[in-house]
Amino acid sequence: MRFASVVHDGTWQSGVAAGDRFHAFLHPVALLDLLVEGEEPLREAGERALAGSSPVPLADVRLLPPLEPPTVRDYMTFESHVAGVAQGYGDAVPEEWYAAPAFYFTNPYAMIGAHDDVPVPPGCRRFDFELEVAAVIGRAGRDLTPEQAREHIIGYTILNDWSARDLQGREMKVKLGPAKGKDTATTLGPWLVTADELEPHRDAEGFLDLALTAYVNGETVGQDRLSNMAWTFEEMAAYASRGTWLRPGDVLGSGTCGNGGCLAELWGRNRVFEPPPLVPGDTVTLTVEGIGGVSNTVTEGVPPVSLPTARRRR
Repeated sequence: MRFASVVHDGTWQSGVAAGDRFHAFLHPVALLDLLVEGEEPLREAGERALAGSSPVPLADVRLLPPLEPPTVRDYMTFESHVAGVAQGYGDAVPEEWYAAPAFYFTNPYAMIGAHDDVPVPPGCRRFDFELEVAAVIGRAGRDLTPEQAREHIIGYTILNDWSARDLQGREMKVKLGPAKGKDTATTLGPWLVTADELEPHRDAEGFLDLALTAYVNGETVGQDRLSNMAWTFEEMAAYASRGTWLRPGDVLGSGTCGNGGCLAELWGRNRVFEPPPLVPGDTVTLTVEGIGGVSNTVTEGVPPVSLPTARRRR
């Protein structure tokens, strides 16, 4: 099934996307609440929606993020992406990257829908996108093995980790990871595709073999396959659960794919800002085989509120 959250005629609804129609749940309920109840209640609600609700064209609704995630972990699992960005700094992939699937926590309140506009972050002059796929946790667990973790992943969606590269580069020198460089918007959508729908795409090594494509203003800038990840989502979930809990609705982003999954990788390889950073009016479209596509247009942001620099010790 494909679960979605939408606004239709000014009313928020969750339900099932089937073909070009949206079927609302018979009783209004947030997708996250159903995930907490369990996979069986979720599927039963979906089946009742398909059988009993009056469908509306998807063209007549605004797609919201399919759920409001309690946490979002974003990984770096594509070696070619890491290598391309590092090349711009004259570096190579650090040995530490190979040791474990590294991630950072990003802002769960920054989620936007599949076709929402995205403002340029305050003070940003090098705005970028990131083509990713995200796994969504459907069942709580901790200290999981990868084999156990597969049963805890309810499905997948597209994630675009919008990035203010100039802000990110400056703040990461403080050694705390990205903050405001990743804080303004993250596209999640267009819907949550249950894991069983993508199972036919799983290869012999356990990876989902899906085609990924990124377009800017209709021009292809990146193409890769999800199977080029260095770790499976099950391995990523197992690592995330070490010594802590994964909860229903938690999102695990794959990290940016390679071969042009973001502009920063191309800037690193080319040693010039080509293609140029995103500006208002640019439209970024990301497609993932078996899931669908998202398309967001960049708009003007607001100027940053002025703050003083640090009060230095004397």
